[in-house]
Amino acid sequence: MKATFASITLTAALAAVPVAADIVRHPLPGGSSFPISLAVEVPPGTKVVHHSGLTPRPANAEADPDSREYFGDTYTQALSVFGRMQESLAALGYGLGDIVKMTVFLVGDPELGGAMDFLGFMEAYTQFFGTAEQPNLPARSAVQVAGLARPGMLIEIEFIVAESVQ
Repeated sequence: MKATFASITLTAALAAVPVAADIVRHPLPGGSSFPISLAVEVPPGTKVVHHSGLTPRPANAEADPDSREYFGDTYTQALSVFGRMQESLAALGYGLGDIVKMTVFLVGDPELGGAMDFLGFMEAYTQFFGTAEQPNLPARSAVQVAGLARPGMLIEIEFIVAESVQ
């Protein structure tokens, strides 16, 4: 049977259409239990959403906006940001398990001599990632920054979501 020009063109066009494969999360080497992925592979044909950074809501709106009590400590602020992330993702049709990359910006805590409170952040983070209910771990970076949009804010998180489309 002879192939026609139209069938050859259609076959070539279909071959060029990316087919979504599964997102692959590579664990840290050596059996590490630290709750992040070493890398996350997002194959062609995957829907990818870059989400703007989210900051915390006030923990105590009655407090002086420039005081520590207004936003709370790093742990309190991280819980607030993760709650906001859940809300925003749900509104977009996603969940925390769809996050493939996360960048965490932490301001040095004056009560810790200006060092970022990584342990406070991790205490909140591990309530949302690497749990039995939500085992998907994003690739992640956490960096200390000089400041954020408002005094007293100690954390901002931006993230990338990916969804395999069939």
